Amino acid sequence: MSGEGKFTTWEEAVLWLRNQPDRGQLVRDAFYDDPLAEAAERYFQSTEWKAVAALLSGRKGSALDVGAGRGIASYALARSGFTVTALEPDPSAIVGAAAIRDLAARTHLPIQIVKEFSERLPFADESFDVVFARAVLHHMRDLDDACREMFRVLRPGGALIAAREHVISKEADLPQFLDQHPLHHLYGGEHAYLLDRYTDSLKSAGFAEIEILAPLRSPINLFPYTMETLRTAVIAGLTRKIPIGPLWRVALGSPSVFASLLPLAERFDQRPGRLFSFVCHKA
Repeated sequence: MSGEGKFTTWEEAVLWLRNQPDRGQLVRDAFYDDPLAEAAERYFQSTEWKAVAALLSGRKGSALDVGAGRGIASYALARSGFTVTALEPDPSAIVGAAAIRDLAARTHLPIQIVKEFSERLPFADESFDVVFARAVLHHMRDLDDACREMFRVLRPGGALIAAREHVISKEADLPQFLDQHPLHHLYGGEHAYLLDRYTDSLKSAGFAEIEILAPLRSPINLFPYTMETLRTAVIAGLTRKIPIGPLWRVALGSPSVFASLLPLAERFDQRPGRLFSFVCHKA
């Protein structure tokens, strides 16, 4: 395909994206670059994964990576000591099951690949200690079924981490979010739900305890920003609007002061598609 537009597969869209000279940073931020093993290791070393790993501290055993894509989270889970099952329906050698299979072979990590959709998990009840779903729930056509299935396959005491889910404040915001999404126009498939829609589905599935990680306070949601690079970007943005850069740098110079202002900023954060994460426990 010679220019932007709809592709018939996500693999075609990613291959096109990787060939655009001005999209290199987006490709790296999405971990779509090669070699895949290096991209996966970069994810494992990222502030995002370090925050996920902190949530998984003390847990061990088997992990299910739902909607595993090209396997970066499967790699990180396996590097963290889990025996991993990667669930990915796309057979692609670039962004799907074949890519994960090659990654597992090259890195000698315990990753089993299952080609199936998340709404119908082909596993017995209580099969996994951890279910990890990175940017998966907002793609679901039936969110309730998907959450019920993830709950079903978790062992008692297990945890679901649903990371980087797009949230809208009202249904009318969805078209704006889709228009602004940097990848949606290539292949489609993006979506976003109201925050209550996620939590209601998770509660209905049976999760007794749901921790909500807000957009501006978790490194999981901030990535590819860190708290420091976000502070730099905010100072630059304020300086463009009100050109008193030195004063902004003094006012927001302290990381602790900047962090203390984020809860206030969240009250006014209505960006369509802002990222939330959920940590859900099975009693």
